[in-house]
Amino acid sequence: MKTTILRRAILAGAIATSSVIGITAATPAHAQFGGIVYDPTNYAQNVLTAARSLQQVNNQIQQIQQQATSLINEARNLASLPFNSLQQLQQQVQRTQQLLGEAQRIAYDVQNVQQVFSSRYKGAALTGTHAQMVANANARWEDSVGAFEDALRVQAGVVGNIDGARTTMDGLVSSSQSATGALQAAQAGNQLLALQSQQLADLTALLAAQGRAQALDSARNAAVEAESRERLRRFLTPRTGYQPGNARMFHD
Repeated sequence: MKTTILRRAILAGAIATSSVIGITAATPAHAQFGGIVYDPTNYAQNVLTAARSLQQVNNQIQQIQQQATSLINEARNLASLPFNSLQQLQQQVQRTQQLLGEAQRIAYDVQNVQQVFSSRYKGAALTGTHAQMVANANARWEDSVGAFEDALRVQAGVVGNIDGARTTMDGLVSSSQSATGALQAAQAGNQLLALQSQQLADLTALLAAQGRAQALDSARNAAVEAESRERLRRFLTPRTGYQPGNARMFHD
């Protein structure tokens, strides 16, 4: 503000001096006031030179301010987001994985599934002795019950993660809205994508647990039908009837 006022005063003085020069053009340059020689033309040139110098200084000040503003904006764009939800999201995924790893009787493993099905759901498991068939039927029932229990536990874990996901989402949205630079906005967006990935992982685990339970129950029903056919076949198979023989009632 002070610089602007000074510049305006100098320019006004220059205009006034030019006017005086125009009016008093006939005034000799060697007029003296108290022994000092006053040259109006020289004075006007000096005022104009000072005004130009002041304008150059103002231009330099504006350039410096623009450079400072640019540096401040660059610093904001490079600032990291103060909110980090990665650890919390990883913990939620680990809890879901732990629930899947605690699956009863039949694990989420291809070799284990093949081994169990070979021993309880098909082949010789359905055509063994009566005691073996009863034991396998009981084992299949336990498989189904355990699978449904596992599905319920995974469901409970996924529901428990909802509150944590809500808290994380609130923090990320708040951080995104108050981001001061491009890097903070990008990091907030990346963490929101990570939250969606965590929720998709929970949904995948839930579908896998439910599908496992339904598949085992369907396999158990199929095994029951196969066993029923085997028992009917054995019942209808002709057997050796009663063969008469000699009986001794008393010993000699």
